[in-house]
Amino acid sequence: MAKSIKRVIGFFLFMLCGLILNAQNPEQSEMDKVMRSDGKIYVVLAVLAVVLLGMFAYLFYTERKLDKLEKEIKSEKE
Repeated sequence: MAKSIKRVIGFFLFMLCGLILNAQNPEQSEMDKVMRSDGKIYVVLAVLAVVLLGMFAYLFYTERKLDKLEKEIKSEKE
């Protein structure tokens, strides 16, 4: 019985997501038009790319340090 209730709730949530997606306005906003006409949208994308690359580099560096510490701890236990 609980499984069927979860399915019904999940179905209604799924349908609600569809309604939300259809409610978006397909026309361009004023800010979008200005950013594209001035070429500033490329600056925004470049800054976003740099921030994301920095975050991924930091996560990669941290993961390498954690792996090194795990190996060190494992070798001390043996």
